[in-house]
Amino acid sequence: MKPEPHTSPDAVAQLRHDLRTPVNQIIGYSEMLLEDAEECGNESSASDLKKIRSAAQTLLGLINTRLNYSGDAAIPQSSTPLTQGQDQPQLSDKHFRGRVLAVDDNRENLDVLTRRLARHGLDVKTAESGLAALNAIRSEAFDLVLLDVMMPGMDGYAVLRDMKSNPATRDIPVIMISALDELDSVARCIEAGAEDYLPKPFNPTLLEARIGACLEKKALRDAEQGHLRKIEETQNRLDKELAEAAAYVRSILPAPTQSPFPVSWKYRPSSELAGDSFCYHWIDSEHFALYLLDVCGHGVGACLLSVAAINVLRSGSLPGVDFRNPGEVLTALNNAFPMERQNNLYFTLWYGVYHAPSRTLSFSSGGHPPALLLEPSPSGAFQSRRLSSNGMIIGVMEDTPHSTQRCVIPPGARLYVLCDGCYEIRNASGEMTDYNAFEDFMTGNAGATDPLGDLESWAIAMRGESTLEDDFSIIEIQFPA
Repeated sequence: MKPEPHTSPDAVAQLRHDLRTPVNQIIGYSEMLLEDAEECGNESSASDLKKIRSAAQTLLGLINTRLNYSGDAAIPQSSTPLTQGQDQPQLSDKHFRGRVLAVDDNRENLDVLTRRLARHGLDVKTAESGLAALNAIRSEAFDLVLLDVMMPGMDGYAVLRDMKSNPATRDIPVIMISALDELDSVARCIEAGAEDYLPKPFNPTLLEARIGACLEKKALRDAEQGHLRKIEETQNRLDKELAEAAAYVRSILPAPTQSPFPVSWKYRPSSELAGDSFCYHWIDSEHFALYLLDVCGHGVGACLLSVAAINVLRSGSLPGVDFRNPGEVLTALNNAFPMERQNNLYFTLWYGVYHAPSRTLSFSSGGHPPALLLEPSPSGAFQSRRLSSNGMIIGVMEDTPHSTQRCVIPPGARLYVLCDGCYEIRNASGEMTDYNAFEDFMTGNAGATDPLGDLESWAIAMRGESTLEDDFSIIEIQFPA
């Protein structure tokens, strides 16, 4: 018979839940006792237990049929009523590893479920209310939660929503369990984030499969998260080490000075570690050296070669070399750093020496962009002049000579030694600027208060973003009038 028309669906659902709960317990206990009897070879007890189980299954079928509210859509049962002599699928001896929280307001239900899970080697903790379940989940680690839907106070839906809204617990897989078998209950649980749904009474094979799948998925997720944490830790460590290396590179750059003439610079690496480096210092009381090198590529390898080469120049540790002679310096440096011994890395270099008493600048270039000399004219404007020599890139071919060029520096002139990243700037359209654009800009801004700052802003504007494609390094010397 169908329930009376005036009976509400919720009342019918509650009645069916209350009637099915003890029947499910009878089925669960009889199945576990049947397994024990069959293992011991007690055929008499096994036969009686099969009868009890069969009767309980028949009663369960009657409850499902007679107490189905008109219009309800029911999902298929995990265990159909059995006739005499039929065998219910038994739990296998497969063991799992994991910690499970079983949540149900009925102690007998928890006992049945705990016994089933314990047979698979699982560590099971129980909770008899939604609040107790949340307290356990927040304070202990679980690999799976088996959660009853219908509970007084905080029901299973509320517990599930709370878990999935908390970043600390949302990744714990949840299987919803209830004597209710309506499709809307299944959909509601899955939409809220449940991994799966099991109706009571449990089909042992299905229970085993669902638990195994959830635990395997959780183990894979934990392993993935572990790998991600290790990757993140490694990345953080590398970032810290790169930051320390970048700080070291900056620490060896010379400080801007005003005496005996102003020397300033701009340095903007395109990545954490740059392949550019530069320095300037007095060789003796009359000779002032300045040089800038640019290693091919970026990153750790380029930075290491850059620092090694610049330290050789700073310390003057090329035996038998007169560091007042730029061509001789580049020739010796080329032989000291062959690319075959530098992981196929090479570099370009502009090296100059200013003789203060005669105002003469000696210079040599190894594949490097020309330095730009801006000379004041009688009209007050500046005229540009490129200072370069046709020397080979450093490290490409041993025993390659480099020549020395010389020029007299007029009073009030300005010298700019730079890398190609100061003018080879690709814009959003893919177009590349050239040295001519740089030369025109510097000539037109020679009288500016901060020409290097203006150049950096120009480069960023040309690029269209704050990160430049190549390292940006330039030195400015303002010679006395």
